[in-house]
Amino acid sequence: QVQLVESGGGLVQAGGSMRLSCAASGRTFSTYVMGWFRQSPGKEREFVAAISRSGDTTYAESSKGRFAISRDNAKNTVYLQMNSLKPEDTGLFYCVAGSQFSTLAGGSWGQGTQVTVSS
Repeated sequence: QVQLVESGGGLVQAGGSMRLSCAASGRTFSTYVMGWFRQSPGKEREFVAAISRSGDTTYAESSKGRFAISRDNAKNTVYLQMNSLKPEDTGLFYCVAGSQFSTLAGGSWGQGTQVTVSS
């Protein structure tokens, strides 16, 4: 089973940018669909973005135009570049590895990294 470690979270002002990273263990990273989910205070976990093995991407409506997901298979790492951050983006961001977009939430999860956006 793949092990995932997120990093890059912290405190940022509204309108700022932040890049999250997720390092995966093992030699099979390139075979996984990778994604990011977020849990905001008082809300359920929600999908943010995902990227296929070949680099196709999909985003939540709230992420489109502001966030960009990418992957580096040579480094076993997936990234989430977040721009124009809003206070409502605050939450615990989780990296997830799965077999396909539709079942990604049932895959392997990291421990999460906290992102706080101040107004």
